[in-house]
Amino acid sequence: MIEGSDQLEPAAFEMTNTDDNAALSQALKELIIVECDKDVSADSVTNDEPLFGGSLDLDSLDALQLCMAVKRIYGVRIQGATAARKALKSIDTLAETILKKS
Repeated sequence: MIEGSDQLEPAAFEMTNTDDNAALSQALKELIIVECDKDVSADSVTNDEPLFGGSLDLDSLDALQLCMAVKRIYGVRIQGATAARKALKSIDTLAETILKKS
């Protein structure tokens, strides 16, 4: 945990091998739940369900927080509305974006 904060340290979500898609997907689920303060378990989120309108029910502020966290943790910048809509469709598309750009 970051001192004085409810957020986990970025290292909690880092991957030593981003080729492991299952581990990356799990880390992204946990990242979204923590960064966007969602009250669901990572196991209840499927990799292909929509991030907006699905069980996570993300909004535009969540999208911004998530894009900033992905840049901070994975070094991948999701820039522009079109790129963000494409990358943030689901856990699968977000993982694919990270793997492609890292």
